[in-house]
Amino acid sequence: MVTSQKKWLLADLGLSDYREAWTMQTRLVDARKEDVLKSDVVLFLEHPAVFTLGRRGGLANLKVTEAFLASRGIPIVHVERGGDITYHGPGQLVLYPVVNLRAMGFGVLPFVEGLEEVMIRTVADWGIKAERNPRNRGAWVGPEKIGSIGIAVRRSVSFHGLALNVNTDLEPFTWVNPCGLQGVMITSIKRILEKEIPMEDMKSAAKRHMENVFGIRLESSRPESILARSPAGP
Repeated sequence: MVTSQKKWLLADLGLSDYREAWTMQTRLVDARKEDVLKSDVVLFLEHPAVFTLGRRGGLANLKVTEAFLASRGIPIVHVERGGDITYHGPGQLVLYPVVNLRAMGFGVLPFVEGLEEVMIRTVADWGIKAERNPRNRGAWVGPEKIGSIGIAVRRSVSFHGLALNVNTDLEPFTWVNPCGLQGVMITSIKRILEKEIPMEDMKSAAKRHMENVFGIRLESSRPESILARSPAGP
């Protein structure tokens, strides 16, 4: 997917609480759809351990009790993205593009396929061959899932995005049917290569591939300067 090159802003939030990042996204969406924010934005981050339930999500796909998760300080958050239940945690690279799809000339499906392509190209830099699964969105290495996608769209502006398992602890994925799929195994780059990959290297690769796939230029910006352009900003 290549369009005329445009600038998107890139904000690296580091390790960010899920609800705080979600609040930031919704502010950016409101600003973008009202055209107060003139640039599209992508957030790069990791989350502390959290389970999220998308629009199709239900606790039927949770294999442990909520008390079990609470004892470990892991919350469950209901969100408006597509998909079912999934896990986020440290060592997982998360990208949240807040993009005016209509202005960029993207349909929802090509945009999702573009996000899949970003993950596929990124892991290929480390010699891992990932592919799409026509029945289930994301990036797959054989029968195992290495990256997930779930987006929401408000008045043509996308939010939520992708999660790529880099050095992620995979045990919490065994506590659910990931993305509502029974019998699916989750993998990570660390598990495949048997070594940790510096997250900064992974971010650099993902940035490069996002620019190439979407035909854009990413310009680093401080989160507070981007939020200052939103309706709730200072």
